[in-house]
Amino acid sequence: MKGTIKQRSEGSYSLIIDLPRRRGDKRKQKWITFRGSKREAQKELARLITELADDSFQEPSKTTLAQFFERWLSHMTSQVDERTHIGYAEKARKNINPLLGSTVLTRLRPEQISQAYAQALASGRRDGKGGLSPRTVHHMHRILKQALGQAVKWGLLKRNPCDAVDPPRVEKREMMTFDTEQTADALSEMRRTRFLIAYLLAAICGLRRGEIAALRWKNVDLDAGVLKIVQTTRQIGKIVTYKPVKNTKGRPVAISSLMMDELSAHRAKQAEELLRVGAKLSGDSFVFGQPDGSPIKPGSITNEWKRLVKKHSLPGIRFHDLRHTHATAMLSSGVHPKIASERLGHSSIAITLDLYSHVLPNMQADAIQTMDSDLRAAITKRAK
Repeated sequence: MKGTIKQRSEGSYSLIIDLPRRRGDKRKQKWITFRGSKREAQKELARLITELADDSFQEPSKTTLAQFFERWLSHMTSQVDERTHIGYAEKARKNINPLLGSTVLTRLRPEQISQAYAQALASGRRDGKGGLSPRTVHHMHRILKQALGQAVKWGLLKRNPCDAVDPPRVEKREMMTFDTEQTADALSEMRRTRFLIAYLLAAICGLRRGEIAALRWKNVDLDAGVLKIVQTTRQIGKIVTYKPVKNTKGRPVAISSLMMDELSAHRAKQAEELLRVGAKLSGDSFVFGQPDGSPIKPGSITNEWKRLVKKHSLPGIRFHDLRHTHATAMLSSGVHPKIASERLGHSSIAITLDLYSHVLPNMQADAIQTMDSDLRAAITKRAK
């Protein structure tokens, strides 16, 4: 396999490669424009010749990464939900494109991607006030790798350059939760507000805020002591949408006697509240909604929690951390991770184990202590 370099102008070269041919075929050449130093042009020529030799050569295209991203994002509209798609688009257009978007797709190299990540960490903020967090750059890597993986499937790339790139290490965030006393203190403070039932559904049942905002009375069976999560809600800007959960049958969540009492009392108060505005409580009524029965936005739940935490001088944890509080309490009490995973609505037990690995060492120590005590008792009994 042969190739030559011809200089076109300062910093611009033509890479001329002899293409493979069968006996009797005419000579075929591929001319590729390359911009850079002569040494870089020589390296690129050597790389292209090597690819031709091992049959991994990809026909050069003028499509840039930014142009490909638009095609990929259009494809992904049918693959993910709207909120996820918005996140993909934002990371691609606002974080990745400024660093790599002008690069021709087929010329994107692992070292370029690594350099882009380093630049993003050092000075990637759009306001010019420093770099992006390792977590954000890690998200960039995940999206870029997924997009380029699709380019491989479509035959636009022979291999995914992200496979040879290590994203920045992301330190796990320390999980903030309430202990039993703090949970009770918060319960006492929330009892004086309309927010009580939302707090209980998160801290005692482990529901997500979107699940709380979508929960209706027809999905709560106080006699059987169970509620069923069949719907969740998403908020994008001011627009709120409702969608069924992945499990079409819904997710059953057992409720304790304390929770049953609180729900019964809340239902009675809510019925009175609605009567004052000329409305009637029904199965379609939201368990936690506006005073007039209209639905509440998920973002409003977060905002109200922040306000109440500050007003009542409670430990500053996020509303979502109340769900973590419930999960941690379950696992610490010896509930099997599989049961906890099903209750929390995780797609697999692996997610539960990864999120709450900090609880497991204590569980292991307690289990070993119990086994040790049982064995010692058996040995003592045998010795008598």
